[in-house]
Amino acid sequence: MDKSPDPRKNHLLAALPDAEWQRWLPQLEPVEMPLGQVLYESGSTLSYVYFPTTSIVSLLYLLENGASAEIAVVGNEGIVGVSLFMGGESTPSRAVVQSAGHGFRLRARSMIDEFNRAGPVLHLLLRYTQALITQMSQTAVCNRHHTLDQQLCRWLLLSLDRLQGNDLVMTQELIANMLGVRREGVTEAAGSLQAAGLIRYVRGHITVLDRPGLEKRTCECYAVVKKECDRLLPDKLAI
Repeated sequence: MDKSPDPRKNHLLAALPDAEWQRWLPQLEPVEMPLGQVLYESGSTLSYVYFPTTSIVSLLYLLENGASAEIAVVGNEGIVGVSLFMGGESTPSRAVVQSAGHGFRLRARSMIDEFNRAGPVLHLLLRYTQALITQMSQTAVCNRHHTLDQQLCRWLLLSLDRLQGNDLVMTQELIANMLGVRREGVTEAAGSLQAAGLIRYVRGHITVLDRPGLEKRTCECYAVVKKECDRLLPDKLAI
């Protein structure tokens, strides 16, 4: 792990006013988030909420037959575990690390206490939750109406927004599980993007070569999600 991980690499933590920041800092625990780690399972009671800094977490919905599909991604813009402070304490989704890195976690009781103070933290978390709901809704529409090629472009762009640099470590099998499609479909779509000079894909390592090209090729879903996230979570302190 980094010698001195910085919690303020997470945008929500960076937006905390000083009083809240001083109260939170002693309670934030740095954690490694390796690829494939399950942060919580469907139906389980959450013990922590997580604030990714250099990692990305996928929220997946699992069907009874074992199939899965991603409903949202959470990175340095957000928090994993919104059901805790929204009153549900558990959720039917599963949270899995899709891009390895680091983050911080906060105990469930501390998170609930902070939310119930009804101050800046409450308003910040509610705005983030609205942005997350927008992403979930747009993902459902995208998966129903847009091509796999467009879905893959959207997924790559959302991931890039939550990482530093243009590289992602991701197997085709994992991408297929995220998008809820067959591996062969991902192979074809990734091959198409590579042939167009937009990405380079070698043994689970994706490098985006032409981001503007990806933005032109994707559907409107990416822009809708990004615009709403930027609107609801401005780069300034919560008030």
